[in-house]
Amino acid sequence: MTAAAASSATASAGRDLSALPKAHLHLHFTGSMRPTTLWDLADERGIRLPRSLVDDVALQVEPTRRGWFRFQRQYDAARTVVDSEAAMRRILHEAVLDDAAEGSGRLEIQVDPTSYAPFVGGLTPATEIVLDQADRSEQETGVSVGIVIAASRTRHPLDARTLARLAAKHAGRVIGFGLSNDERRGVTSEYGPAFAIARRAGLLSVPHGGELLGPAHVEAVMDHLAPNRLGHGVRSADDPALLDRIVQAGAGLEVCPASNASLGVVADPTDVPLRQLVDAGAQIALGADDPLLFGTRLVAQYEIARQMGFSDEELAALAASSIRISAADDATRTRLLDGVRDWLADPPPAAS
Repeated sequence: MTAAAASSATASAGRDLSALPKAHLHLHFTGSMRPTTLWDLADERGIRLPRSLVDDVALQVEPTRRGWFRFQRQYDAARTVVDSEAAMRRILHEAVLDDAAEGSGRLEIQVDPTSYAPFVGGLTPATEIVLDQADRSEQETGVSVGIVIAASRTRHPLDARTLARLAAKHAGRVIGFGLSNDERRGVTSEYGPAFAIARRAGLLSVPHGGELLGPAHVEAVMDHLAPNRLGHGVRSADDPALLDRIVQAGAGLEVCPASNASLGVVADPTDVPLRQLVDAGAQIALGADDPLLFGTRLVAQYEIARQMGFSDEELAALAASSIRISAADDATRTRLLDGVRDWLADPPPAAS
């Protein structure tokens, strides 16, 4: 059964998951795009998209360099339509609207401004467009929005330092610094100076780690990047001592079940070791990663957890965990956590 089919099959069981207040902490800018927006922008520009981006079928690749190349090729094809300030603003605003519809009261979205800088006058203008639109969308929707500036493992570590300085300059509205793309690229320790710059500015350290590669890679990320949260981190379940280290360090895990299945990390979304991570005491935030390619958004990840056997009480605990490990201000956290308690206090729908 596909992730989408599983979500559909379980959507009617228990309380309404779209009404459960939650925080969305693992979402990429281009990957957040609605398919209809991608198609509209491509049509406006006369860009012919690969069939894989117009057939409405979720990506499925093997967990190899070749598989990652197929994923990256689709991502790059989608990014070609994001060539203007208007396109950037539309994508971000729609991402916030979609989160609002799914009960997310806090969104922390990752963006690498390098990809969009050539079209809007440079890295600083690209960043300021995103920050300004985040403010506008927050005011319009009531969803609290934070921006994570993310470097890429496919570029030189000095590029990461440039982005870290840019993120530090905008600390406050930018809440974190990340490192994404294929974990097999680059040397983790060489990105340490960039993360040191970000930490000195008070930014969260939120690199990817433990998705495609196992415990040794996660150890390197822990040693050199001092994460407050790990993007994915599911492979830490392979080593109980490492998982305990993560728990004791208070580092959260941004777990993306549908994404992990699409990239071949697991055979099925329900195979993600979510129960093992929770039982070990890990702080979890479920995330959609790149819904444009993987075919499911945030609520679907909670529906997958429900299919794994998580009760409404446990799903509420996952939502509360996502809120606590976010960078939301105290008032937002309190409001959302109160909403989680209210959601759980309401009786579930009667079985038909």
